[in-house]
Amino acid sequence: MNTAAPGKTFSDYLKSTSDKHSLLEDAQGVASGAMLASLGVLLLSSAGLLTGGTAGVAFLLHYATGYSFGVVFFVVNLPFYYLAWTRLGWAFTLKTFATVAATSTLSIVLPKLIPIGQIDPLAGALFGGLLVGTAMLALFRHRASLGGFGVLALYLQEKLGWKAGLVQLGFDCCVLFFAFFIATPYIIICSIIGAVVLNMVLAINHRRDRYIAM
Repeated sequence: MNTAAPGKTFSDYLKSTSDKHSLLEDAQGVASGAMLASLGVLLLSSAGLLTGGTAGVAFLLHYATGYSFGVVFFVVNLPFYYLAWTRLGWAFTLKTFATVAATSTLSIVLPKLIPIGQIDPLAGALFGGLLVGTAMLALFRHRASLGGFGVLALYLQEKLGWKAGLVQLGFDCCVLFFAFFIATPYIIICSIIGAVVLNMVLAINHRRDRYIAM
């Protein structure tokens, strides 16, 4: 598949317009999203919490098996790249792949760079959910995501008009259901609060008709 438009030079991709991000702006958006997401994951994991989406699946497998969250998160997202490629385009797929790879790597490295002790679960849910939600908002506005259910949520919003945040919340509720098998009721309640905070950030702030840049 040809990834460059005919007649375009590299300098053209560095130009920004009112309806299109430049390559540099997209790189900044992806980097910022990955950094915020990995910091949110650090807060959630330090509090022993879960979340929704493929990150929630990765948390479940991480707690159940002891495998690194970053490694599991990267592997769990692999099946969704085909949907991203065929339905949302090569640019979205490449940016999402870069985001997931960066978030997975930072999730492994960050605990060594920013060691955090035990966090109150409610505080971890509020701040962790807010950080991950803000990360996803930044990524959505640069036509990228954290992979997995975020890809499907964006696709359904574009094709059916369903709010991405509410779609994501539905998927998250399904994931959090399985948390009842490995976590205490208080941890589950705080995890649900964190998921609600995350998705309300998206539901309130992400509307395609308000933000048209691609």
